[in-house]
Amino acid sequence: MSKPVLRGTTWYLKRRVPKRYASVEPRSVIWDSLKTDSYSVAVQKSAGVWLSYIEGWEARLAGRDGDAAEKFRAAQQLAALRGFQFLSIDKISQAPLDEVLQRVEATTQTGDGGPDEVVASALLGVAEAPQLRLSGLVEHVETLAAHDNRFKNSEQMRLWRSPRLRAVNNLIKALGEDLSVASVGTAQARKHKKWWQARIAREGQSATTANKDFNYISGMLTRFYEDLEHDDPPRPYAGVAIQDRHAKPSQKREVPVDWIVDKWFAPDALSGLNDEARDILLISIETGCRQNEIYNLPASALRLADPIPHLRIAHELSDDPAERREVKNLPSQREIPLVGVALAAAKRHPAGFEKYRNKSNYSAAVNKYLRSNGLLPDGVTIGGTRHSWEGRMKCAGYEMDDRGELMGHSLKARRGREVYGDEMGLSERLLIAQDVMLPVPAHLA
Repeated sequence: MSKPVLRGTTWYLKRRVPKRYASVEPRSVIWDSLKTDSYSVAVQKSAGVWLSYIEGWEARLAGRDGDAAEKFRAAQQLAALRGFQFLSIDKISQAPLDEVLQRVEATTQTGDGGPDEVVASALLGVAEAPQLRLSGLVEHVETLAAHDNRFKNSEQMRLWRSPRLRAVNNLIKALGEDLSVASVGTAQARKHKKWWQARIAREGQSATTANKDFNYISGMLTRFYEDLEHDDPPRPYAGVAIQDRHAKPSQKREVPVDWIVDKWFAPDALSGLNDEARDILLISIETGCRQNEIYNLPASALRLADPIPHLRIAHELSDDPAERREVKNLPSQREIPLVGVALAAAKRHPAGFEKYRNKSNYSAAVNKYLRSNGLLPDGVTIGGTRHSWEGRMKCAGYEMDDRGELMGHSLKARRGREVYGDEMGLSERLLIAQDVMLPVPAHLA
């Protein structure tokens, strides 16, 4: 680092401009007042002042030579370095005259006093957002979300990707063209909403499906603008939703306990299912786990040799995509004791369920078998076993908080406040599971 130079009573930064920046900085040497008569203060300030020059030159290089995204980020950085917020040209045209004049004056950077083209592009809003098309949005966002999705296996990635692709395709159909992402504004969002309203009226689609589309598009736009480090990103889908006051709230119904005991536990009732499908169902009865929490279990998550045999539901990270697993959310990470038919079923499959792991065909196959054999009540699916398990805890008098912990629900959301204290231990969970356990038929033991 060059030492500050004293001129009169004021210390100055004096440094040669590196050759790398010769194309964006006409001066060969920088002289800049450090605005102090103290040498020690000047030394401290000089590093920061020089860094600001480097940042500015790098931004100008990116603004001149970079790709569209780099140029847009550079424009925002250059505006910030000069004390301005980056605004699009449309917003600048509506700004107060004094601010516009300040921006124009700040574009003068070159030795002859003329405007610097890259700086002017940044301060006057001429820099354009990258022209990524809607058809490429999902692939782009998938790259940006790689860290967030690092626990997802290949099937979970497919399930992440599919609804977003569907939402984008619906938006393109609604607009009638594959617009650039940056061109999607409030007018396009309203057109998307009208397209969905017409489709609901014509085809009987649900408002919930439409709102999911809006949420997926909104979320991807947020990612897109965050990547560009946009200070004031557009939010075209803010407030865009379709309300249906006539729609009935959906809720999965419980599989009645008597039905489980009398129908499912009857000899040969489940004999038409393969062993894995049958035992996944039995584990769900006594754990309240979501079906994919069971059939996606790696062998390491079945803790059968522990003093209290249990399932460990948690994110699983691996270099092998087939071994990864992402659970629904943070509260869903939990330990579930194995009792009754669930313990017997798990012991039959200590390595997990290879036939269904990382696939999505379990629920449809088992629902079809049970329904075709008269083993499901009308309007009920096998997902109702989860609700039945909580229902049994409720009937046994357990508080909502205790039930929520075993079910993997957010206590913070249930209480509407922060949660303090230790979570329930595995031995306590075991006592509850044993208390609501169903009798084990000999043929399922």
